[in-house]
Amino acid sequence: MFVGNYVHSIDEKGRLSLPAKFRERLGASFVTTHGLDGCLFVYPMPEWEAISNRLRDLSTTKRRARDFSRLFFANAQECECDKQGRCSLPLHQREYAALSGETVIIGANSRVEIWSAENWARYKQSVQSDYAALAEDLQTPI
Repeated sequence: MFVGNYVHSIDEKGRLSLPAKFRERLGASFVTTHGLDGCLFVYPMPEWEAISNRLRDLSTTKRRARDFSRLFFANAQECECDKQGRCSLPLHQREYAALSGETVIIGANSRVEIWSAENWARYKQSVQSDYAALAEDLQTPI
């Protein structure tokens, strides 16, 4: 499980240092892809394989399923951290998530999310006031 949030900077070469606790749980290699709400999703290999299996079961006759699956997999990349704990994010992922300078890396249960500091602040502000209402809408009690 991934929890917490950390602020790190992405360098001019597109390298981002991941928190040590996250690196340990992600393992030697992991997958990054375009996430939702303007961030990147980062999956450890076992979670990536589980998601891949679920998406494989989607009907290829449904256009929206094909569209999502194509974008999700086409924008994915297998990554590894270097000896300094940095991973290189491809340009198309950095552009999608507006990553440059300060980033926020958050734990989101079974995945990690990478946000630009600006997008994270905007997102958090937009949902923070609904926190209690969001909890009420969940089907599972917390």
